[in-house]
Formats: sequence, C-alpha cells, structure tokens
Amino acid sequence: MSGKIKIGIIGATGYTGAELIRILLDHAQADIQYLTTTSAAGQDIGEIYPFLRPRFSQKLTKYELSAAQKLDAVFICLPHGRSMELAPELVNAGVKVIDLGADFRFRDLAIYEKTYQKHTAPEINAQAVYGLPEYNRAQIKKAKLIANPGCYVTAATLALKPIVENLAFVEGSLIIDAKSGVSGAGRALRQDTHFLEVYTNFSTYKLGVHRHQPEIEQNIGASVVFAPHLLPVNRGILATIYVKLHEKTNTDNILSILQKQYQNEPFVRIVEKAPTLKDVVGSNYCLISPTIVGDGSQLILVSALDNLVKGASGQAVQNMNIMFGLPETTGLERLALNP
Repeated sequence: MSGKIKIGIIGATGYTGAELIRILLDHAQADIQYLTTTSAAGQDIGEIYPFLRPRFSQKLTKYELSAAQKLDAVFICLPHGRSMELAPELVNAGVKVIDLGADFRFRDLAIYEKTYQKHTAPEINAQAVYGLPEYNRAQIKKAKLIANPGCYVTAATLALKPIVENLAFVEGSLIIDAKSGVSGAGRALRQDTHFLEVYTNFSTYKLGVHRHQPEIEQNIGASVVFAPHLLPVNRGILATIYVKLHEKTNTDNILSILQKQYQNEPFVRIVEKAPTLKDVVGSNYCLISPTIVGDGSQLILVSALDNLVKGASGQAVQNMNIMFGLPETTGLERLALNP
C-alpha cells in the first residue's frame, strides 16, 4: 500500500496496548494516530508509561466512532464483551479490526457463551478470521476482522497441532502444564497478583476451568488437560506438554514432523535443546523442542514465547502486516532480551 497505515489502539493503557505502541514505533509503515482509554482521558500516554517518553507522546481520549472511522486499522485491547459492541460499527465503516480479546475466537458461539458470556454480534463473528498466521495466512490476507489468539493458546497450538495431525495418540493423554508471567493477568489490581502474593511463590490457578482450554481444543480438534501456573516473573510462557503415542518413535522423527510444518515460518523455531523464557522474552518468536522418553511412546514438548508479544501484541502486528500486504516480519525482528 502507499503511505503509512493510520492506526488506532482502543484500550491503550493496558499492557497489550502499551506493547503495541512499543512494537509499532519501530514499524516503518505504522502511524499511531489514535489512543483511547476509559480511565485516563486527557493524559499523555507517557505519564502512564514513562518508558515511551523518549520517542512518543500522544494524548489519550475516550472512544468515538467519528474519530476511529478515519483510520485504516484499529487494535482493540479491551476485556471480553467490549469488542462485540465496537467491532461491527468499525468494520461497517471500512476499518480493519484486530481484536486482542476473546469475543471472536470461537466458530461455535455456544462454546463462547459457555466460556464467557452471551454473544451479541453473531453476524460479525461469522466474518472473523482466527489470527494464527502459521495456519490461516490466506484467510488473514482477505480479512476485515481478526480474532487474535490467546497467549497460552498460541504456545500450545503451535506445539501440538502438527503432532495430533500426524501421529496417533492415546485419547485423554494430552496434558498441557503451562506457566505464565504475571503480565498475563493484565494491569488491573487483583490480590492474587500483588507483589507479596507472587514474589518467591509459584501457584496453579483455574484448574479445569481456564478459558483458554476450549480455544486450544478448538484449534487442535482434541480434548486436553490444561494446568496453568503463575510464575513470579513479568512476562513469558513456558508450556511443557505431554502426549502418549500409540506407536513407539524417536525424537528425530518428531523433530522432522515439526521442522516440515514450520520450515518456512518466520517466527517459529524448532530446537533440539528445550527453550527457556530468556530465549524468547521481548521477541515475537515461539521456540518448540520435542523429546521422546521412556519406552519410545511418551512425547514431551516444550514451547516458549513472550505472552505480550507472540502471545498478544506481536502476533497482532504480524496479522496487520499480512492484512496490508506488507512483509510479515516488518517491525517484529527484535531478538529476545538477554540477560
């Protein structure tokens, strides 16, 4: 396209909104023109996130369609339920929408309503494209509305989908033991994410009822046992995934399956040594490592990504690049932060 992409971020004061700004400031084709908030209208975004001040200053405002409809693309970074109110009018106004919430992630609205709440925009949901580029790139290119996947979901789906599609596994044996940094809980104040609750601590939460479980199951077409944990770190997801196979195999065979699937994907790397959080934090990469243990029928997969980047804002920008016909890696080639 000619000229820069005029961009708005609805809900810019949350962690995913701030991360979008950080990423888009290094995007050659991005022009951030509109930032909205429900709580800090009139303030400069740099007052809330001082790390942005050296390079960016913009006043926050309350959302108005009259302003948003002048943009080329809008990222919605709001809690579930809010995007259903805004996305229809934006799409109808010709704005391309990338929703970082859950409102348009489910093909079956009965599952959404069981997991979240009543869906009030079924017609626009039918137009939404699930924004996992590694599997839906062709549809994303033509989309007007993108449903950006969940963070745990991205880590689990990228690791598991090639396995369940290529190997016979024991039903009920898919176990996802995943750990996330505290930023995955969002910026709102909650007792269980206070410093004294998290520091030097490690805990499970929402066992059996986490909202990302049905999204993972939708993506891979199989049921899973999902055990999320809260790590005392700022960001990052490390998922250890267990699969019992019907037939014995070896690690090289699993590596071959994963490498064949992702050999042309710019942000998925298949590695022999299990990745760590430091390998991915700050980057848009997902690193996946397989190991066959025991008698040859037990597979362990380790999948690592940054929950705010490939698990949220980075993947959203990746989707934007595809929608606007740009090189997919534009603005996203940062390496992980180390140490």
